[in-house]
Amino acid sequence: MKRYIGCGTRLQGGIPSEKSKGQHILRNPALVDSIVDKAGLKPTDTVLEIGPGTGNLTKRLLEAGVKAVVAIELDPRMVLELNRRFQGTPLSSRLKVIQGDVLKCDLPYFVICVANIPYQISSPLTFKLLSHRPIFRCAVIMFQHEFAMRLVAKAGDSLYCRLSVNVQLLSRVSHLIKVGRNNFRPPPKVDSSVVRIEPRKPLPPVSFKEWDGLVRLCFNRKNKTLGSIFKQKKVLALLEKNYKTMQSLQLTSDAETGDEKMSVDDVALLAHMVDELNMETGDEKDDDEMEMDDADMVGEGRAFFKEKIMGILQQGDFAEKRASKLSQVDFLYLLSLFNNAGIHFS
Repeated sequence: MKRYIGCGTRLQGGIPSEKSKGQHILRNPALVDSIVDKAGLKPTDTVLEIGPGTGNLTKRLLEAGVKAVVAIELDPRMVLELNRRFQGTPLSSRLKVIQGDVLKCDLPYFVICVANIPYQISSPLTFKLLSHRPIFRCAVIMFQHEFAMRLVAKAGDSLYCRLSVNVQLLSRVSHLIKVGRNNFRPPPKVDSSVVRIEPRKPLPPVSFKEWDGLVRLCFNRKNKTLGSIFKQKKVLALLEKNYKTMQSLQLTSDAETGDEKMSVDDVALLAHMVDELNMETGDEKDDDEMEMDDADMVGEGRAFFKEKIMGILQQGDFAEKRASKLSQVDFLYLLSLFNNAGIHFS
């Protein structure tokens, strides 16, 4: 859903809103002021605005006295309207409008991002921003309310999921404002929320490939115990294969001890995980996955490997715990236990 900021059934300049494209008009100017206020703007800031529409939020950002606003807009009608609206005004010298798809174009330099976005790009945009360098100070973004609640969910919350864990590994996320659907014309089917995202500096000292490999396994059955998850045949087979591969490659001591640093490329991988991360339900999947009993283990080697995995879980008191209850610290500790034992997830 795309929400444009303005008044009436037509957008600024007489451009008709297209409900078929999910265009909804934010009719409450007080919300625009609140979004700008909560962004914490400084005179030296370059602001990236995504989906400026007809420019009401753009105008408030420029009036706040920032150094520059760079606006990325997909709709060519809106680009023309923005240029027409600010042409010949004192604000025009600090505005740059880029027509294009924000997910496909290279992001310009910015310090603050203010975004009023289509819901369907929520996950890829979030991770594209988090993989951007240099690291920005914060982003203030309007999301679908439920998606926003997943971003800020903590261990034990019903909406806590892989999306929550990955975003919170890379940033501090806080909920700012809930925006009811009646603030838009025509009203959308769902409420919205404004969220503040502040990237962590520096990034945690962990390989994201390793991190996401572990988290992916755990949240595939987030309400099952880790002991049950890691007894599954496919899981044990995968980890044993990784274990043997790593041993044959004779990893460096840094990699073996889990000291590999998270890189920009690691973070960028998140932007390609849209289908998996976007609006996870957290429901357990039904399939024919079976736990591996000792009788299923062929040879002493595989039985030993299963005991090794179970021993790691018991060492950290994780065997009876569930992913839905584990905090960031818990996952980092669990990953370190596995890596220290030579077990890897990538």
